[in-house]
Amino acid sequence: MSDDREIIQTIRTQTLNLIQQITAQPKPSYELDGQKVTWTEYLARLVDVVNWCDQRLAADTPCEIRSLGLT
Repeated sequence: MSDDREIIQTIRTQTLNLIQQITAQPKPSYELDGQKVTWTEYLARLVDVVNWCDQRLAADTPCEIRSLGLT
């Protein structure tokens, strides 16, 4: 499972680097030869990937639950 964790961390890091590049030099959306490029949608998808990675990493993180039983 640690290999999966490392892969997810790598995906998260690479995606954050892409987000940094896109937001540093924003570009307008455009359509060329019937192909539409919408940067805001692309950015939203990248944010979704980061959120997915965060959820997977949090689910894989061990936690301790303490409870107190009263009689």
